[in-house]
Amino acid sequence: MMRALVSLYGPKYPNVLVYMLQSTEYRAGPYLAWYWRTQNFSSVMHRRTLAPTRAARLLVLALRLGMFVQIVAGLTLLGLWHWHNLPGGFEFGLALLISYPIVWAHLAVVPLVLGRWFIVLPRERARIKHSKNIFADFKGVKIAVAGSYGKTSMKELLLSVLGEGKKVAATPANKNVAVSHAHFATKLNGAEDILIIEYGEGAPGDVANFAKTTQPTHAVITGVAPAHLDRYKTVERAGKDIFAVADFLHGKNVYVNGESPAAKDFIKSSYEVYSAKGALGWKAKDIDLSVTGTRFDLSKGKRTLHLGSGLLGKHQVGPLALAAALALELGLREEQVVAGVAKTVPFEHRMQPNRLNDAWIIDDTYNGNIEGVRVGLELLATLEARRKWYVTPGLVDQGRETKAVHIEMGKLIAAAKPDVVVLMHNSAAPFIKEGLDAGKFAGELRVEKDPLAFYTDLKHFVAAGDLVLMQNDWTDNYA
Repeated sequence: MMRALVSLYGPKYPNVLVYMLQSTEYRAGPYLAWYWRTQNFSSVMHRRTLAPTRAARLLVLALRLGMFVQIVAGLTLLGLWHWHNLPGGFEFGLALLISYPIVWAHLAVVPLVLGRWFIVLPRERARIKHSKNIFADFKGVKIAVAGSYGKTSMKELLLSVLGEGKKVAATPANKNVAVSHAHFATKLNGAEDILIIEYGEGAPGDVANFAKTTQPTHAVITGVAPAHLDRYKTVERAGKDIFAVADFLHGKNVYVNGESPAAKDFIKSSYEVYSAKGALGWKAKDIDLSVTGTRFDLSKGKRTLHLGSGLLGKHQVGPLALAAALALELGLREEQVVAGVAKTVPFEHRMQPNRLNDAWIIDDTYNGNIEGVRVGLELLATLEARRKWYVTPGLVDQGRETKAVHIEMGKLIAAAKPDVVVLMHNSAAPFIKEGLDAGKFAGELRVEKDPLAFYTDLKHFVAAGDLVLMQNDWTDNYA
């Protein structure tokens, strides 16, 4: 208790506040929610540290100056009370000295909110309006990629395959909101044949608005799963928002992942469904999975493509089949498609295999939904290893579904039968353990109190022949 109280008055407290703002993308609501559930500010910057951007440095300086001024004012009032018997000087002076950490933690939000209302949002609206004209003038193919998961991997996959025979531009990394789309539009040079635009979904109406701005000609929907339920509230609402891009296209040129259970209720007869069975009339067969990639044949009539990819897991067969089949429809030759698929590799932290002391580590820490957990565990169960590890802190942004999702997650882990399960000491762990018990998990269970230390020292835990699947991330702003 005393350490927590002292942390409010420590020299690093202003840096911690700005770190919290930075980690919540300078959003007042999430920042204040994190602030008021924090018990000890000396332990907040655990996983990462403050990125010293110009804005962050200025904000730290402003907080330190503000706090200094309030301390001086408090001491001045106490001095006036002591030497000149100023009425109320003691009470007001003491209040200023005691309250300055809390006062400035909240005052830090004021310029951010005002700046967002009067500077940032007007500029963003102007840029987005301008980008709508750029997208409207583009006469080539515009592929929107939407879904609760797998968007960036699908976008990169399409970029690799289609890029073998066409001039293709795609939104970078996971930059998938309106202002990112606007910035992407300004970088186009007019020589592109195909644009690939990733749609993020953060709140109801997002995808519909993205479609109105970018005006896609095609849409790939990678699936629906519990995600961002703090704002969508239900999976059904999230699915409705995601499928708004299909409504924009009036059901034409819409490709939906048929292996997403939550997406099935939204699929209409005019949509094309892709899965591990194939896509667009092409059939996938002879699937071979390993820790270094996926191989399969794609056949249609007398035509067969022998495809090999660096992507991991059976769940990647459907997206690969769609990319190959769509590329052929858009005019690529078969040899170009085969070459393009061969270049596909996992995106960073998305089912990415790495070697560590003759063990294999599959880094899927970007994943943040139950469907990603499901397919990752299916791969873990399939692959051969001397000892199998499964490491996770749980899932975030699950809203009212938090308990149910994590119990289901525990059952899925138990069904995959890893030898060792490593959970992190947080609010999700008891629910995952409940699911493990329900699934009669018989392996070793570890609960780590210091996740960063565990990941840092992983090389000391694994041995030659081990296979470790690490899924999901749990940043400092979650408890």
